[in-house]
Amino acid sequence: MQANAIVFQQPKSLAIKRLALPDMGATDVQVQVEFSGISTGTERLLWDGSMPAFPGMGYPLVPGYETVGRVVAAGDQATVPVGSRVYVPGSQCFQEARNLFGGSASRLIIPSARAMPIEETLAERGVLFALAATAYHAHSAPGTQQPDLIVGHGVLGRMIARLAVLAGTKPVVWDTNPARRTGAVGYEVIDPSDDSRRNYKCICDVSGVGSLLDDLISRLAPGGEVVLAGFYDAPLSFVFPPAFMREARIRIAAQWSPPDLTAVIALAGDGRLSLDGLITHHHYATQADAAYRTAFGDADCLKMVLDWKHTV
Repeated sequence: MQANAIVFQQPKSLAIKRLALPDMGATDVQVQVEFSGISTGTERLLWDGSMPAFPGMGYPLVPGYETVGRVVAAGDQATVPVGSRVYVPGSQCFQEARNLFGGSASRLIIPSARAMPIEETLAERGVLFALAATAYHAHSAPGTQQPDLIVGHGVLGRMIARLAVLAGTKPVVWDTNPARRTGAVGYEVIDPSDDSRRNYKCICDVSGVGSLLDDLISRLAPGGEVVLAGFYDAPLSFVFPPAFMREARIRIAAQWSPPDLTAVIALAGDGRLSLDGLITHHHYATQADAAYRTAFGDADCLKMVLDWKHTV
């Protein structure tokens, strides 16, 4: 069996190739992919070659960890039945290319534990679960606090803000792009130059711009926290005296864990967490090269979704 897969052959060189799939094991399922999302964070770094040293890094590679599809076959010990619509956070099923993260393909063979059933009505919005789980991990998981300032109003910033509102808080969000200041419900989005406040208890940065760190520290209340939830491809540094005077804390929000994913699937499934208004662009998977360039080059593109339903 084979599948069509997006392959980054080298930086900024993309092709759709037929790759072999492995035989199914007793606990595996075969997923016919319907939709996959393009990540403008880690996937952009893989595409343009700027990703720092990372386990499994190298070319050629199959990207993608934002996949929604239908289970069309299942091993006799699989835990997800045939017919289920599932979210798949990547795969390791291709031998002819590195799987980083292996989800952007027309078919996948994966352990059934990695196929997360989702509500039928979510359809393409299910590709947003990786970002939702990342947002939950940063500020809604046990032991974390909600931010009162979020830097960046892309999809991850919006997810963090929606979860904060759901938790009963009302964060301020910064974005320098006027087009990105729309779409807020229950919170305010402003230009940072219009904000003189310097007593934030918790600031979440999703911009990935390391040069902002000194400014963010200067906006903290004593004992405040800066959470780095973006991905930074250059070394980070900060001026020590202002951080010392505030007794500032700096926390790195790592990748989501399975409980985070379970939590947001439940929140979205019963309607508490809205995934509406976040997908702005669509392309057929056969137009992947144009889709990636739009996703990474068009400031109006919040989330690009590839449609695989006519690609087998």
